[in-house]
Amino acid sequence: MSSLLTNPQSAINNQQFMSSLKSAIERLASQGEVEHDPDARKTFLEFRDQLTQGKIRAAEKRDGHWTVNPWVKQGILLGFRLGELADMTAGLSFVDKDTFPARQFSIADRVRVVPGGSSVRTGAYVAPSVICMPPMFINVGAYVDEGTMIDSHALVGSCAQIGKRVHLSAAAQVGGVLEPINAAPVIIEDDVLVGGNCGIYEGTLVRARAVLGAGTILTRSTPLYDLVRGEVYRATPDAPLEVPENAVVVPGSRAVKKSAAADWNLSLYTPVIVKYRDEKTDRGIELEDWLR
Repeated sequence: MSSLLTNPQSAINNQQFMSSLKSAIERLASQGEVEHDPDARKTFLEFRDQLTQGKIRAAEKRDGHWTVNPWVKQGILLGFRLGELADMTAGLSFVDKDTFPARQFSIADRVRVVPGGSSVRTGAYVAPSVICMPPMFINVGAYVDEGTMIDSHALVGSCAQIGKRVHLSAAAQVGGVLEPINAAPVIIEDDVLVGGNCGIYEGTLVRARAVLGAGTILTRSTPLYDLVRGEVYRATPDAPLEVPENAVVVPGSRAVKKSAAADWNLSLYTPVIVKYRDEKTDRGIELEDWLR
């Protein structure tokens, strides 16, 4: 990035290349029988290389707001259309589209992939200093930033955006989204702690330094109750559910007061903000740094 800033011509050339690539992907995505286009696979492979390097993203933050890049999702879907089943056996048996093989890491990538059955698809960006504990999976289009730890049995879905120094604890699931192409993926900002067995789905946005207690589930249809501020946060037709910065969220329940549910004393699951992050919270999670 610094070389582009010090070399204006390189920056211009890069912008032109990205604009040309975007136009080519959009054109190919609109074709009915794209597999017959002789240039389609070459264009896709250029696109996939940029995606793997993190130079293009399914969503990115601009002026404080997250923006979806629909053409990037179009490019990923194009890969599935162009791909043919291929034997990808490497110790374990894999059969998948040849356009999305498993990534092969080297020491130069500076990513720790601990032995034990983990897999990362080509087309996912995994930054230097990320730690992958076995077994875990990162799907195509995902972006995982520096210093993040992905623990055992954790899943990072297609196009999910994970910030710096995030901890996805064991069995945490971050949902993916490819269609509709204009739908926002799940976004987890910097320094978030996601507890074990959490599920974050349907474009939920978790702001920086939030803490999700073990077993917390967040979706578009899940209201989030804030006991500290006395507010209830919900997704809208135009915006996803958003977890405030520094919020500490735990699983809770709320009584159902209608019909037979009231007679039966039934309650429904709901996530609850019980506090906002403080020094005590920070001390409780600071031991993570020893593992990085």
